[in-house]
Amino acid sequence: MKKSLYLTAALAATTFLAACGGGDNGGNEADPANNESGANNAENTEETPEENAGNEGGENENAGEEENGGNEADADGEDGGGEYAQEDASHTIRGGIGLNSDHPQYQGLLEFKEIVESETDGDIFVETYHSGQLGDDRSMMEALQLGSQEVTIPSTAPIANFVNEFSVFDFPFLFPDSETADQVLDGEVGQELLDMLDDQNMVGLAYWENGFRDLTNSEREVASMEDFDGLTIRTMENDLHLDAFRELGANPTPMAFTELFTAMQQGTVDGQENPYATIYLEGFYEVQDYVSDTHHIYSPFVFLVSKQFYDGLPEDYQQIVSDAAVEAGEFQREANREANDQYLQDLQDEGMTFTEISDEARQEMQDAVQPVIDEYSGEIGQDLVDRVYQAIEDAQQ
Repeated sequence: MKKSLYLTAALAATTFLAACGGGDNGGNEADPANNESGANNAENTEETPEENAGNEGGENENAGEEENGGNEADADGEDGGGEYAQEDASHTIRGGIGLNSDHPQYQGLLEFKEIVESETDGDIFVETYHSGQLGDDRSMMEALQLGSQEVTIPSTAPIANFVNEFSVFDFPFLFPDSETADQVLDGEVGQELLDMLDDQNMVGLAYWENGFRDLTNSEREVASMEDFDGLTIRTMENDLHLDAFRELGANPTPMAFTELFTAMQQGTVDGQENPYATIYLEGFYEVQDYVSDTHHIYSPFVFLVSKQFYDGLPEDYQQIVSDAAVEAGEFQREANREANDQYLQDLQDEGMTFTEISDEARQEMQDAVQPVIDEYSGEIGQDLVDRVYQAIEDAQQ
């Protein structure tokens, strides 16, 4: 398949979900083995493991955080995706993610499969697994360390359980926009962080995109810091996130993603925060009235390969796999951004009120959480933090 066909398929799936009301089925913050209200693992790739990550264990939001909802996740290698046969291959890659097959992340994984199999004439066969079939983010990373799985693509939060420096990506308002994030992640400091994974028996090949997290709630429009006051917001079980929301005046309440829909439905919490893909695909518009583009955290995905597997490949195959991870990541970023634009419109079509945060209001929020950033910078490493911020500044020149 060509990239354009994958992108068309991804957007067609989005349109189909919107038309059928099946948006509860997939997404971003899911907990792999849990199904909530038919939700599919939307927050999976980001929250479960992520929540577990940035902190002391949490939830499986993106990878480990995923729910196996309406998708019966069959491995692509077994359901007819591809022209090559596994029995003819010298090497097999099992690539697993937490999100469902409708998410642009999975479309990116299929793109990776196509490139690798084509470039090796099928000598490397790629099996693709979605919806947490192989486990949550953390368990899949551990499988990479053991050599029992070859590829996974978690958010950075769960990775921080293995390499604490990745916690820098949990800093609120770190990236002003996705283009700046691309330049920093694909630059020197981004590569430095990827190189740290080698000591954990994992190889980081590229950054993909989960996206900006935005706020929803059932009480009122949130346009300024004052509007956060008293709102009970479900967050990931991440100390940095919890402290940041307290500084904004909210009452952050960590809870498992699988409990979130019911908690919002019953009024246990007023709202939550996730990328638009998760918000829409999990059907949160059914129990939330307001959405604001707070863009308070930008969450990348990281394409990880088992070091044991990677080191065992011939050098030319290592290069093919590495280049494919980058190329497929470029495709995935584009698909994710186009899909999220559509999801925001879909949320409004479902009746949610959208509030755009002004530059002044966002700066006020950023100033309020600066003490939290200062506190955690020392734990992560002030030198690294300074270089990340310098790279961001340079990218904006």
